[in-house]
Amino acid sequence: MGLMGRLGGFAPWIVMAALSAAAPALARAPRPVQSLNADWRFLKGDPVDAAAPILDTKAWLNVMLPHTFNAGDGEDGGGYYRGPGWYRRELDLAPQPPGRRLFLQFDGAALNAEVFLNGTRVGSHAGGYAAFRFDITDLARPGRNLLAVRVDSAATPTVAPLGGDFTVFGGLYRGVSILSTPALHVDALDHGGPGIYVTTPKVSAESAEVAVLTRVRNDGGKAQRASVTTAILDAEGREVARSVSRVATRPGEVTPLTQTLVLPRPRLWNGRKDPYLYQVRTEVAAIGADEPADEVSVPLGVRTFRVDPKAGFFLNGQRLSLHGANLFHSGRPGKGLAVTEAEIDEDFQILEEMGATGLRLVHFQHPAHAYDRADRDGLVLWTEIPLNSQVDASPAFEANIVEQLRELIRQNANHPSVMFWGLGNEIYASDAASNRILARLQAEAKAEDPTRPTVYAHCCGADDAPHAMHTDLIAYNKYFGWYPDQVGEIGDWADRAHALIPGRAMAVSEYGAGASVLQQEDPPRRPVPASGWHPEQYQSLFHERAGAQLGARDYLWGQFVWVAFDLASDGRNEGDRPGINDKGLVTYDRRTRKDAYYWYQAQWSDRPMVHITSRRMTPRAVQPAAVRVYSNAPRLRLTVNGVDQGEREVLNHVAAWPGVTLKPGDNQVQAASVVDPAVQDSVVWRYEPSSVPLLTSTAGPTTAP
Repeated sequence: MGLMGRLGGFAPWIVMAALSAAAPALARAPRPVQSLNADWRFLKGDPVDAAAPILDTKAWLNVMLPHTFNAGDGEDGGGYYRGPGWYRRELDLAPQPPGRRLFLQFDGAALNAEVFLNGTRVGSHAGGYAAFRFDITDLARPGRNLLAVRVDSAATPTVAPLGGDFTVFGGLYRGVSILSTPALHVDALDHGGPGIYVTTPKVSAESAEVAVLTRVRNDGGKAQRASVTTAILDAEGREVARSVSRVATRPGEVTPLTQTLVLPRPRLWNGRKDPYLYQVRTEVAAIGADEPADEVSVPLGVRTFRVDPKAGFFLNGQRLSLHGANLFHSGRPGKGLAVTEAEIDEDFQILEEMGATGLRLVHFQHPAHAYDRADRDGLVLWTEIPLNSQVDASPAFEANIVEQLRELIRQNANHPSVMFWGLGNEIYASDAASNRILARLQAEAKAEDPTRPTVYAHCCGADDAPHAMHTDLIAYNKYFGWYPDQVGEIGDWADRAHALIPGRAMAVSEYGAGASVLQQEDPPRRPVPASGWHPEQYQSLFHERAGAQLGARDYLWGQFVWVAFDLASDGRNEGDRPGINDKGLVTYDRRTRKDAYYWYQAQWSDRPMVHITSRRMTPRAVQPAAVRVYSNAPRLRLTVNGVDQGEREVLNHVAAWPGVTLKPGDNQVQAASVVDPAVQDSVVWRYEPSSVPLLTSTAGPTTAP
């Protein structure tokens, strides 16, 4: 029986309670956690005896975690290293009280890791994007210990992903820590999960029924009775519900216990409007034993949701326009995926300012902080496993991808923000192996968690191809107006796909176009995607057209732009530089929000805004100039060098002045809301009529995608 199946009896796709797998240590009965991110030595390669306690590592690099050994070569388009690397550090441990257990936690290691303590192999983990833990109690000793980790990023047919349009950044690119628990504790070895899982089978305005499954692990040498106390605290820290149970445990075993609490008059987790969080606090104590209790405290969000094939996505009974972007981790130039929590926060802030209500986290499990941030901010998440492009027919590959799914669910099932389990992306072949593995994943997902729908992102073959039919929901990656093999309008295609399977809810999981902020052309010619010319203006026109068409179709349960930020894809060589996929609405370094970003802000955000496009197209050598402005105001007024150019109505969030005369030299261009002139934007365009233009500008009609 799967994880959530043990709680039993829930309506499909209704998930109403959540807790974070990465809550901070608690003050009342702490589970001590020590960061091990500092003082590592690293060597790229695979030296003999690298795990030996006595080894001269003076020539190894000093590094701190998070760290990747592809920070330099993973984004330059010249090919990048995929192979082994070794990490070593000393670990000083104080003597532990009798019965205490020590666990090593790795938040992520790409792609395969082998862990050694004092020269003895602790264990291994296959898969680059989930957290994992090892019990090191019997190998650790008071005083100096030597921790060694071999991380291998080489592609292997037994470990997903086997393909993908992104760089696989190898290394210990997330944190490492050590935690201590009593012998009787909340299970720390449950596929990297928190050991506590919460759902709410019944919710009304008067009350919410909260079911809490606690996995009680007895690592002591004898049977022991345990007291399990679970309390729910509101946002002010006041206790609003409590349950106390006793359970008999046997040595070396895990005993699951389900407690049911009633939360009176629950305040709902209601997306961006009101992402209200409670706290669930569970304490496990040995009855009659002289040892401290183990305690875990995590957030709880109460909500219901459903997906309708005709009307889209509903949160707490109200239709919600679910829109946003694909977030490919939070990679940064020169750092790859070895990023800080502050950088993750920056990404979420940028997307929230755009007006996103949801995100698709691609193409693998993201850091725990991303899910915590979405919980707090009210963003709906689709998160997925790295089944991308290809599958392998071997039993070993199937076992690995099933385990990666199990890790994804156990580690994130309790987040109120997570509402969709993604089972795959753009598998090219609808052959027997692909269908068998997708069917197995669907069965595993429903056994683990029948409360959330599964979804597959389909690109290749017919819209109703067999391998697109396994999941509860379907979504499509479509690039009409960018790739030449997709002809026509994305809205027309969506209507045909919806009519093909009208009873199955569908979304658009990817759509987009490349853009370089260094390349400007107005009006833009349609680019050749594989070429070195991706003018920013073409991306803007693409999204004006595609975004409006998708936004007008209420039957879509979601639309997600590809992609939020430019990302490292070392195999690409297009746009203004190799190694980068430039379809982002924001540049890889996060310094520049492209014009298309502001069109979505105008469409999605309630915050009054005005943005003049083509602001980087300077100097200019062609008269007159075409001025296009994005806004969510009803009417705008334009001035150039203080001269009034008149008012324009904002249509599809765009106001246009097609023929504006510039003077030689600098020109001050300003657009302001007629309703509130304080809402305005201005740019300086330099007109140099005698210059030989690298950029073009005309007053003629813009070229549609």
